[in-house]
Amino acid sequence: MAQSLGEKIRKVREFRKISLEDLSKKTGYSKEFLGGLEDGSRMTTLGTLMVIAKGMGLRVGTFLDDNEKLGPAVMRKSERGSGVRFAARTESVHGDLSFLPLAHDQAGRHMEPFIIDIAASTAENYQLSQHEGEEFIYVLSGRVEICYGKDKFVLEEGDSIYYDSIVPHSVHSAGDSDSRILAVVYTA
Repeated sequence: MAQSLGEKIRKVREFRKISLEDLSKKTGYSKEFLGGLEDGSRMTTLGTLMVIAKGMGLRVGTFLDDNEKLGPAVMRKSERGSGVRFAARTESVHGDLSFLPLAHDQAGRHMEPFIIDIAASTAENYQLSQHEGEEFIYVLSGRVEICYGKDKFVLEEGDSIYYDSIVPHSVHSAGDSDSRILAVVYTA
């Protein structure tokens, strides 16, 4: 992407004439936290980004898109850019999840399809996310653990899961190997 995620959040916020204080009130996140996201000193989760987008009255894809057009979105393998990195663990200073948007050119969409590369980690302090919508995950390679409410599911290559995103959840690699998933996030 031409600009960082934090820069895009700040530019969209300023364009919409929303102060950090107003965004803080709408999202429940502190001004310091939001400022850290904007200046790039903090990582975020997809759930947090969805709350910020909702607080600005936008869809989450606004922050991940380079541009929008009408008609179908076709993405050729050779046209894929680099992904956006998110944290999966509490207080993470580096990205555990790398999101590659697959429909960044599609205007007005309600689904967000991604290829997500998940870095292996044996850490236990995974940050739970919750937001409106639904998610579908299909494991392309590796093993993935999904914490969903009080349940845990380990998915192998070829397995899938579909769930309501309002229930606190996390997605991370199971074991000491990286994994790759196809994820589709639906937001009304």
